[in-house]
Amino acid sequence: MDVLELIRVGDMEIAVRIWHPEATRTLVAWHGLARHGGDFADLARELGPGWRILAPDTPGRGFSGWSLVPHQHYLYDHYREVAVAVLDHFDLETVPWLGTSMGGLLGMLLAAEPDTAARIERLILNDVGPELDPDGLAELATYFGVPHRFSRFGDLEVELRRHYTGFGIDSDAAWRRLAQGSARRLPDGSWTYHYDPRIGEQFIHDTPRDTWADWAAIRCPLMVVRGEDSPLLKAESVARMAEAQPGLVSLEVPGCGHAPMLDRKSQVVPIAEFLEVHADARRHRLWQRALERIKAMVSG
Repeated sequence: MDVLELIRVGDMEIAVRIWHPEATRTLVAWHGLARHGGDFADLARELGPGWRILAPDTPGRGFSGWSLVPHQHYLYDHYREVAVAVLDHFDLETVPWLGTSMGGLLGMLLAAEPDTAARIERLILNDVGPELDPDGLAELATYFGVPHRFSRFGDLEVELRRHYTGFGIDSDAAWRRLAQGSARRLPDGSWTYHYDPRIGEQFIHDTPRDTWADWAAIRCPLMVVRGEDSPLLKAESVARMAEAQPGLVSLEVPGCGHAPMLDRKSQVVPIAEFLEVHADARRHRLWQRALERIKAMVSG
């Protein structure tokens, strides 16, 4: 990253990783359940210096604060408050949003709710949607619901390679970087993951939603990226998503499960094209809003 910005949301400090801070266009990229904003470094490189990437660390992850009341803070409603605070901090009236797994569901929630829908200019979901395989969800809840401890850093890297094989990472150097950004040393000298082990309580305390109703309510341009071997988002679910949202753009990534790392041209170029295709439409909408405000002032 080029810049790390710290934002206060209530009693919590939220870290936002930024690439290309001087770029004229902005993309918010939000990570998955037990990851952090650093996962989007390769995406930022592939998109290039024309895009400012804002990648927050969700509370309890990365450089952001841990909650003293996880049953109140490790919930989508609170993540939504954090997201709005981030958008307000950077004066983003409307912005494209890319979300991996949990970050995609958060983007869906923002795009579906009437009071925040206008903030999401277009939405890209990375291996997530309104219908998720229950066995895949149960595996996530089980894995992240217990602490993980490793005697040696190398053991942590081995486990990362096993658990995150779905990322489709294909080089030892990339796995080593992932391990370096995922590790936290414990007082006894052993190693664990960077996140608060209580983030898994989200599966216990969060309130279920009608996510298909959320999906149907969204009015911005939509894209979904699916790992060919995803245990969480099935091909049949993507077909149903397209039936409910006929304008949906979809990309299936070979050799990946949950979730594609968005770290190479074959994955990022279609995303860049989706962002560019709708850029003119965004400018048109902004001009329309400006003209409406001018007309209202004149008529008033």
